[in-house]
Amino acid sequence: MYGCVVMLTMQPYNHTTMIAMALNTNKEMKMYYSIGEVAQRFGVSETLLRYWEKEFPNIKPEKGGRGIRQYSKEDVEQVELVYNLVKVRGLTLQGARDAIKSQGAKVKTQIDVINRLTHVRNELQALSKELNSLV
Repeated sequence: MYGCVVMLTMQPYNHTTMIAMALNTNKEMKMYYSIGEVAQRFGVSETLLRYWEKEFPNIKPEKGGRGIRQYSKEDVEQVELVYNLVKVRGLTLQGARDAIKSQGAKVKTQIDVINRLTHVRNELQALSKELNSLV
Protein backbone atom coordinates (compact mmCIF):
# COMPACT_ATOMS: atom_id res chain seq x y z
CA MET A 1 0.00 0.00 0.00
CA TYR A 2 1.38 3.40 -0.92
CA GLY A 3 1.01 6.41 1.29
CA CYS A 4 1.84 10.02 0.83
CA VAL A 5 3.16 12.30 3.52
CA VAL A 6 3.12 16.05 3.11
CA MET A 7 5.80 17.86 5.06
CA LEU A 8 6.14 21.59 5.44
CA THR A 9 9.75 22.48 5.91
CA MET A 10 12.15 25.21 4.97
CA GLN A 11 14.93 22.73 4.25
CA PRO A 12 15.52 21.58 0.69
CA TYR A 13 15.04 17.88 0.09
CA ASN A 14 17.09 15.60 -1.98
CA HIS A 15 15.81 12.80 -4.21
CA THR A 16 16.16 10.17 -1.48
CA THR A 17 14.05 12.19 0.95
CA MET A 18 11.29 12.56 -1.62
CA ILE A 19 11.23 8.80 -2.27
CA ALA A 20 11.15 8.04 1.46
CA MET A 21 8.23 10.41 1.92
CA ALA A 22 6.26 8.91 -0.98
CA LEU A 23 6.87 5.29 0.04
CA ASN A 24 6.03 5.54 3.71
CA THR A 25 6.14 2.01 5.14
CA ASN A 26 5.00 3.04 8.60
CA LYS A 27 2.99 0.07 9.92
CA GLU A 28 0.86 2.36 12.09
CA MET A 29 -0.69 3.84 8.94
CA LYS A 30 -2.03 0.50 7.67
CA MET A 31 -5.77 0.00 7.90
CA TYR A 32 -5.68 -3.81 7.89
CA TYR A 33 -3.15 -6.52 8.70
CA SER A 34 -3.08 -10.07 7.40
CA ILE A 35 -3.33 -13.00 9.78
CA GLY A 36 0.32 -13.79 8.99
CA GLU A 37 1.46 -10.30 9.99
CA VAL A 38 -0.46 -10.49 13.27
CA ALA A 39 0.83 -13.99 14.02
CA GLN A 40 4.40 -12.89 13.34
CA ARG A 41 4.04 -9.79 15.53
CA PHE A 42 3.09 -11.91 18.55
CA GLY A 43 5.14 -14.99 17.73
CA VAL A 44 2.13 -17.31 17.57
CA SER A 45 0.68 -19.50 14.86
CA GLU A 46 -2.12 -18.50 12.53
CA THR A 47 -4.04 -21.51 13.83
CA LEU A 48 -3.89 -20.11 17.37
CA LEU A 49 -5.24 -16.77 16.18
CA ARG A 50 -8.17 -18.54 14.46
CA TYR A 51 -8.82 -20.46 17.69
CA TRP A 52 -8.77 -17.27 19.75
CA GLU A 53 -11.33 -15.77 17.32
CA LYS A 54 -13.71 -18.57 18.31
CA GLU A 55 -12.96 -18.28 22.03
CA PHE A 56 -13.00 -14.47 22.36
CA PRO A 57 -15.89 -12.62 20.70
CA ASN A 58 -13.96 -9.34 20.95
CA ILE A 59 -11.54 -10.59 18.25
CA LYS A 60 -13.48 -10.40 15.01
CA PRO A 61 -11.42 -9.56 11.93
CA GLU A 62 -13.28 -8.74 8.74
CA LYS A 63 -13.14 -11.30 5.98
CA GLY A 64 -12.60 -10.26 2.40
CA GLY A 65 -14.28 -11.70 -0.67
CA ARG A 66 -12.20 -14.86 -0.59
CA GLY A 67 -12.50 -15.32 3.18
CA ILE A 68 -9.12 -13.74 3.87
CA ARG A 69 -8.97 -12.26 7.35
CA GLN A 70 -8.21 -8.55 7.65
CA TYR A 71 -7.31 -7.44 11.16
CA SER A 72 -7.99 -3.79 11.98
CA LYS A 73 -5.90 -1.89 14.52
CA GLU A 74 -8.64 -2.55 17.10
CA ASP A 75 -8.52 -6.29 16.33
CA VAL A 76 -4.74 -6.30 16.80
CA GLU A 77 -5.19 -4.53 20.14
CA GLN A 78 -7.66 -7.21 21.22
CA VAL A 79 -5.22 -9.95 20.16
CA GLU A 80 -2.53 -8.16 22.18
CA LEU A 81 -4.85 -8.12 25.20
CA VAL A 82 -5.56 -11.85 24.93
CA TYR A 83 -1.89 -12.61 24.25
CA ASN A 84 -0.78 -10.76 27.38
CA LEU A 85 -3.41 -12.40 29.56
CA VAL A 86 -2.83 -15.94 28.27
CA LYS A 87 0.81 -16.09 27.21
CA VAL A 88 2.44 -13.48 29.46
CA ARG A 89 0.35 -13.68 32.63
CA GLY A 90 -0.43 -17.38 32.23
CA LEU A 91 -4.20 -17.18 32.65
CA THR A 92 -6.44 -19.92 31.32
CA LEU A 93 -8.78 -19.02 28.47
CA GLN A 94 -11.68 -18.85 30.92
CA GLY A 95 -9.60 -16.68 33.25
CA ALA A 96 -8.74 -14.35 30.38
CA ARG A 97 -12.42 -14.12 29.35
CA ASP A 98 -13.39 -13.30 32.93
CA ALA A 99 -10.66 -10.65 33.23
CA ILE A 100 -11.77 -9.00 29.98
CA LYS A 101 -15.42 -9.00 31.09
CA SER A 102 -14.83 -7.62 34.55
CA GLN A 103 -11.80 -5.38 34.09
CA GLY A 104 -11.31 -4.98 30.34
CA ALA A 105 -10.37 -1.28 30.37
CA LYS A 106 -8.15 -1.65 33.44
CA VAL A 107 -6.29 -4.62 31.96
CA LYS A 108 -5.85 -2.74 28.66
CA THR A 109 -4.41 0.25 30.51
CA GLN A 110 -2.00 -1.98 32.44
CA ILE A 111 -0.82 -3.62 29.22
CA ASP A 112 -0.33 -0.21 27.59
CA VAL A 113 1.79 0.92 30.55
CA ILE A 114 3.87 -2.27 30.42
CA ASN A 115 4.42 -1.82 26.68
CA ARG A 116 5.49 1.81 27.12
CA LEU A 117 7.87 0.90 29.94
CA THR A 118 9.36 -1.90 27.84
CA HIS A 119 9.90 0.57 25.00
CA VAL A 120 11.55 3.06 27.36
CA ARG A 121 13.79 0.31 28.76
CA ASN A 122 14.87 -0.70 25.26
CA GLU A 123 15.61 2.92 24.36
CA LEU A 124 17.65 3.39 27.54
CA GLN A 125 19.60 0.18 26.88
CA ALA A 126 20.38 1.33 23.35
CA LEU A 127 21.45 4.74 24.65
CA SER A 128 23.63 3.12 27.31
CA LYS A 129 25.27 0.90 24.71
CA GLU A 130 25.91 3.92 22.50
CA LEU A 131 27.43 5.89 25.38
CA ASN A 132 29.63 2.95 26.37
CA SER A 133 30.98 2.72 22.83
CA LEU A 134 32.06 6.38 23.05
CA VAL A 135 34.11 5.81 26.21
